[in-house]
Amino acid sequence: MSASGNTVESILGRGGRGSGRRGTPPQVPRGLVLGAIIAVFGIWGVSSVYYTVQPEERAVVKRFGAVIATKDPGLHFKLPFGLDEVQVIPTERVLKQEFGFRTTAVGERSEYDGREFPDESLMLSGDLNIIDVEWVVQYRISDPMKYLYAMREPTRTLRDLAESVMRRAVGNRLGSEVLTTARVEISNTVRDELQVAMSAYDVGIHIVTVELQDVVPPEAVQPAFNEVNEARQERERMINEAQKRANQQIPLARGQANRAIAEAEGYATERVNRAHGETARFRSILTEYREAPEVTRTRMYLEALNEVLPKVGSVVVTQDGQMAPVPLFNLRDAQPRAAGGAQ
Repeated sequence: MSASGNTVESILGRGGRGSGRRGTPPQVPRGLVLGAIIAVFGIWGVSSVYYTVQPEERAVVKRFGAVIATKDPGLHFKLPFGLDEVQVIPTERVLKQEFGFRTTAVGERSEYDGREFPDESLMLSGDLNIIDVEWVVQYRISDPMKYLYAMREPTRTLRDLAESVMRRAVGNRLGSEVLTTARVEISNTVRDELQVAMSAYDVGIHIVTVELQDVVPPEAVQPAFNEVNEARQERERMINEAQKRANQQIPLARGQANRAIAEAEGYATERVNRAHGETARFRSILTEYREAPEVTRTRMYLEALNEVLPKVGSVVVTQDGQMAPVPLFNLRDAQPRAAGGAQ
């Protein structure tokens, strides 16, 4: 046993030493490894000591968790190895929050993804009608420090306030006004009230605009709503036609009335002036008659004959003992015929 054991140990020992000499990899110099490690850390350190802020951005720099500066656009440096932490905020970019719908970026444009958010869009109007309102709030970060540290979730606060203000604005209006004429006024009201609320919270957010997108009744009542709209449009059409008819007839009647009044006033003026003229003429004749009664009487008689006789067709004067005037009635007609025959 001892001989065989020694034999096995001798064999294993020779095999182990032999395999060790054949399988030992070449040793790498320690200087090369150290140089590689220093190079890696150097590249990482150099790449982490500078950063770039874009024109529409501002950077907030923190050192050991405390804010030390706010950087403008450009190239800046910081302490490496995580000593300085940089948070970049898009202060000059107009951001938006969508309510009732979402858009997805496809290439360089945004498309409506077709999803519905009834919890955000369904609202109750002042006349107890349910309306589906979709709108967008556009805002800009005016103060990055306040935006980051004045409130834990400023964007969530903005959404909650926007939804609350929009529901109150819609609830103060009739459903027909929200769907038609009051959209611009509601947008302006919500924008102003939302800005007042965000200024009170002082979170560094400036509201640019509030725009209503689709304002429609719920899909379940859409057919009935369309029928109501058609009836209203028909009513408006009939009112417009009646108003047009009234606008045509009333001025015409007023013109006829004014013409009749003008004619009556002209006739009255003529009659009054004629009466004044007749009165003045009578007074002048009376004055002449008082001065020379016979002459005035004769002149008045002759003037009356001159006025009356041209209206009489024929005048025949006879004396006692002469022929009756009846055969002489055609004498005037016979004379022109005789003159024509003589020619």
